Amino acid sequence: MGSPEAAYRAGEGGALDVDTDFYDRLAASTDDRAVVERFTIPIRSGRAWRVPAGHLFRIIAPEGPQVGDLNLWNGHNPRERLWASRTRQLQSAHVSTHDRLWSTLPYLRPLATITADSLAWYGTDAEGGRVHDLLGTRCDPYVNRMLTGADFDLHCHSNLTRAVLPYGLTEFDVHDVLNVFQCTGLNDEDRYFMKTSPARPGDFLEFFAEQDLLCALSTCPGGDLSVPLWGPDARDPIEVCRPLAVEVYRPAPKLLEGWSMPPTAAYRGSHGLRT
Repeated sequence: MGSPEAAYRAGEGGALDVDTDFYDRLAASTDDRAVVERFTIPIRSGRAWRVPAGHLFRIIAPEGPQVGDLNLWNGHNPRERLWASRTRQLQSAHVSTHDRLWSTLPYLRPLATITADSLAWYGTDAEGGRVHDLLGTRCDPYVNRMLTGADFDLHCHSNLTRAVLPYGLTEFDVHDVLNVFQCTGLNDEDRYFMKTSPARPGDFLEFFAEQDLLCALSTCPGGDLSVPLWGPDARDPIEVCRPLAVEVYRPAPKLLEGWSMPPTAAYRGSHGLRT
């Protein structure tokens, strides 16, 4: 007996179809791109940066396994931001090449499309684990206090909060994340589990900015998640924490021929309200 069909589907040529040839050309044309920014994010910290529409950016694990929590916003309107739950429904609970990261209502359009994933080979492991997770969200000091009774200020939620303050955003703008390089799944009790990240030195996840973006990334204080963060075996996993690197590229203009920024959702109704 086969598995059920996905609930969210579109007809051929519909909104969920992706011009894979276009994104594959962008990914393959590494000699036809210019580096416009490059930086490293130290362990247990965060940083925000801008990516213009039509540019690429890459998140890299330069020293090996390390989880990164990623937030995305429209660079001009922070109310339009990554909608993790809808992206799970339209794409997958774990994302890879050609998957898109969708924005919140009423905009509902791609913020970014994944062009390359050096961990695409991982697939699904024997325990159901997969990488680049949209199932869970960022660790935060509120849950940590609830579970441990202790305060700790370097959780991903806190790292992202500090990272976006210079851009006029606050804790209320931090939202559910894409957990880059994180390996997760659901166990036999339908409960969320995390495994050691399989990222190797130099592994990366690369994105194409479908619109002007503000991005923020936290180097998770759990490091590669090989050490339990909560429960009877929990301890400080600082020895498995590593930095992450980011590179932003400007592709050759010829590669963008035929591409245009995706429009906002076509629905212009009144939600059934009458005046």
